[in-house]
Amino acid sequence: MRIQSIPSLLVLSGSLLAATCQSQSLVSAPEIIFDTPSGPSSEPRKPVSFDLSAIDKTADPCTNFYQYACGNWMKNNPIPSDQVRWGRFNELSERNIYLLYSDLKSAADAPKTPLQKKYGDYFAACMNVDLADQLGAKALAPELAVIEKLGDKKQLAALNLELEHKFGDGHLLNLGVQQDQIDSSKQILGTGQGGLTLPDRDYYLTDDDRSKTIREQYVAHATKMFVLLGDTPEKAATEAADVMRIETALATGSMPRVEMRDPAKRYHIMTIAEVSALSPDYNWKQFLDGVGVGQATTLNVASPGYVKTVNAEIEAEPISAIKSYFRWHALHGAAPYLSAPFIDENFAFFNQTLNGQKEQQPRWKRCTRLTDAALGEAVGQDWVKQNFPPDAKASMEKLVAALEKALGEDIQSLDWMSDATKKEAEAKLGTIQQKIGYPKNWRDYSTLTVRREDLLGNLQRNDIFESKRNLSKLGKPVDNMEWGMTPPTVNAYYNPPQNNINFPAGILQPPFYSNSIDPAVNFGGIGVVIGHEMTHGFDDQGSKYDLHGNVRTWFTPEDLTQFQAKTGCIADEYSGFEVAPGQKLNGKLTLGENTADNGGIRIAFQALQETLANDPTALAGYSDGKKDDFTPAQRFFIGFGQVWCTNQTEQSARVLAKTDPHSTGEWRTNGTVQNFDQFGKAFGCKVGQPMMPASSCRVW
Repeated sequence: MRIQSIPSLLVLSGSLLAATCQSQSLVSAPEIIFDTPSGPSSEPRKPVSFDLSAIDKTADPCTNFYQYACGNWMKNNPIPSDQVRWGRFNELSERNIYLLYSDLKSAADAPKTPLQKKYGDYFAACMNVDLADQLGAKALAPELAVIEKLGDKKQLAALNLELEHKFGDGHLLNLGVQQDQIDSSKQILGTGQGGLTLPDRDYYLTDDDRSKTIREQYVAHATKMFVLLGDTPEKAATEAADVMRIETALATGSMPRVEMRDPAKRYHIMTIAEVSALSPDYNWKQFLDGVGVGQATTLNVASPGYVKTVNAEIEAEPISAIKSYFRWHALHGAAPYLSAPFIDENFAFFNQTLNGQKEQQPRWKRCTRLTDAALGEAVGQDWVKQNFPPDAKASMEKLVAALEKALGEDIQSLDWMSDATKKEAEAKLGTIQQKIGYPKNWRDYSTLTVRREDLLGNLQRNDIFESKRNLSKLGKPVDNMEWGMTPPTVNAYYNPPQNNINFPAGILQPPFYSNSIDPAVNFGGIGVVIGHEMTHGFDDQGSKYDLHGNVRTWFTPEDLTQFQAKTGCIADEYSGFEVAPGQKLNGKLTLGENTADNGGIRIAFQALQETLANDPTALAGYSDGKKDDFTPAQRFFIGFGQVWCTNQTEQSARVLAKTDPHSTGEWRTNGTVQNFDQFGKAFGCKVGQPMMPASSCRVW
């Protein structure tokens, strides 16, 4: 089952389902560099927290701070041929993946525990290229045979059940358990939207020449894939046309990403009878009973328009077209794990054509990431023992406390907010929970069967395992200690329904944090990350949730009007930033992340100033108020800017402008500092220069 658990970790992919999820992460999933197909050629270098060699001193920091902080880094770090973007996040991810690969390789060769045997076998199955090439598409044949049996559209629910029970794969309409946004102590059933293959609904609906070309290339790709499956060219072309027609209809009925950011627009509690009336051609009772949640009396339908459109397609399309659609999604989902021809054709369209990636990533890295995704809390138990020292957690707790204090002071200083709203904001801040490093209670994988010579079967059984784990939460208390990221992940997130901030062990390293660097750089790195996640609790989405994680308006009407005007300033500002020729950011899509960036840097800088004033050791290594010829404030901003040093392909920038709620590295840097007057003061900028405009935007 492809679970549609709406308020969970932000899905770091191009799926429309991503827009339904409520947790807000620091970045979208970074691409990783690979060395050789069989294994790494050498250990990647450890990133540094403050890179003097990255600075382009020919640039004026008051004109283009991003170029100043990152110019030489960008010049000396071109995009590797097997990447679509390359940045400081990737450097750290590269090292973490290397260390993770070492653990997996050892476990595959000589496991010492039952858990190592399980994740070692999972990795080994993925690495067995010879077997994958011998099998071709045979591993997918059982699922295709089930689809082929469909003879009556009234049996679609039964078909979905069989596919999910046997292969963990469902289509068109799926279920997941989520927190109730009105009562966050409850876990309820929900259904979202999805069903598309291209990165976003706009790829199907926009009529510019580039979109039309991509659609033509997509149909050609699907045709080639069906031919590889053994269909005649004529049949393959018909099937591809069926898929395009159905997906275009689903895109038309889907809610845009920006709308899906609003919890009120994705919350529609319906009785099972009402849902059945919305889509009468789908047997919801049979489906709910079959997946073991027949006791449910209501369902949150995130996108009623999508459900209605699915029903309209069931009515309108011949059964042969519906089978083409099901066959395609089974094939597309399995393609990266089949034989070389399928992998190569899948890469050619989705990586090369859509994103501009020149070469395929070697197998060892793909298998490392695949194993981490499936068994992350099994592998993570061993990874953190070797790579996450206890003092790192203690240091983080100290930094979080400093940032909480600074945010509290920031709230009190706001001249646009009334005392009544400030009281609510302070109460919410005071109840934010923090999770650092790794889970307190590790996930139990004992019921997951892993076979050393069954790659696709392992993936399918993992999907079934995760589906059952998710659906078993229905009606049970919420586990606020559950994690949505694996320990080695270089990322962080805020969860609005749980009101907690989460920092995996993987990010608590240079360039974000180092025990050996001065506090100015650490506050510019991990300090801004902490501040970013805290501010998510008060951005245009997070502010809709109260201290208990319930959707409730806690602003006074007057304050809400002021707040909306200030977030509107951010949205308009970022909508003017260009990421590729003729392609600008969507300021409404990126509003939450931009607000968090702007708030995070302010409170991190404030926390630094208090640390410098109260901790005599904070200036150790400075001479005459400078270190490496920079003041603490300048080192703070350079440390912040260098976190976002990135190169990326134009194609990737265009895709992400439509799908990613985060701005590009350039605008996460320049857009943030130009809204913060302390930056201009630190570098002696004059009012009117690009990085110190006469007027700027501020929310928090």
